[in-house]
Amino acid sequence: MPGSPYTDLDRPPLSAARLRRALVAPHGPWHRLELVAETGSTNADVVAAARAGEPEGLVVVAERQSAGRGRRGRVWQSPPRAGIAASVLLRPGEAVAERGWSPVPVTGYGWLPLLAGVALVEAVRLLAELDARLKWPNDLLVDGAKCAGVLAEVVPGDAEGQPPAIVVGVGLNVTVRADELPENPTGLPATSLQLAGATATDRDPLLRSLLRSLADWYARWRDAGGDAVASGLRDAYLAGCATIGRRVRVLLPDGREVHGTATGVDPDGQLLVDADGETLRLAAGDVLHLR
Repeated sequence: MPGSPYTDLDRPPLSAARLRRALVAPHGPWHRLELVAETGSTNADVVAAARAGEPEGLVVVAERQSAGRGRRGRVWQSPPRAGIAASVLLRPGEAVAERGWSPVPVTGYGWLPLLAGVALVEAVRLLAELDARLKWPNDLLVDGAKCAGVLAEVVPGDAEGQPPAIVVGVGLNVTVRADELPENPTGLPATSLQLAGATATDRDPLLRSLLRSLADWYARWRDAGGDAVASGLRDAYLAGCATIGRRVRVLLPDGREVHGTATGVDPDGQLLVDADGETLRLAAGDVLHLR
């Protein structure tokens, strides 16, 4: 049947009912899950929901994004049902009495995209059985090629005292074929789980694993008051990061470049780079691993 989601048997559709049964309260960690056939951007959808007052815990998943966004205004696209495109709404600045959570200071919010990167690594290693690694801050690499990315956006608070919200979006190439891979303006090659030889490419368990891991790490981080060190998040990130110890070139948001050796990540999630004996702390930038 033309237009049927079952015409490509390598790319079966997701089931909203099954995902909700597994992931939405009271059986799962999330508040609400919406699955759409197509949208411009799941991040844009969740940003709009946050501005409308949606509580923490919304998940929006799209079978296809027509205008998915990456960092620095880049586009992230893949064919229908060939990947995972999902965004979640977090409100770390709100107290949650029943969980014993105090508001996290805004200075800690920078860890949330890195937290999502840790969750991605866990899901891909567990189910796809690939040696997935992170390029700071949160690009997922397999054999040196980019397989996924994370984009976090801040929704400002309002005049009535509503604290800022954070929308975290994940785009993962699952069954994207070689002739469907996007061009990457950074020069980093792209890949997909299938092209990298994954043992499993079923998006349903991959998505469940990702969202459960993300919720688990978020809970640990909130339990520790947003302290990435006390929660174990910093150690988990360092264990999965391929950037540490590498010679790097970093393109900063203002257009300047930094060359040096990445030596670590500080307690605020900033990349530490030794540039000619001077330690630089970088909060943002495009990293290129040098040989």
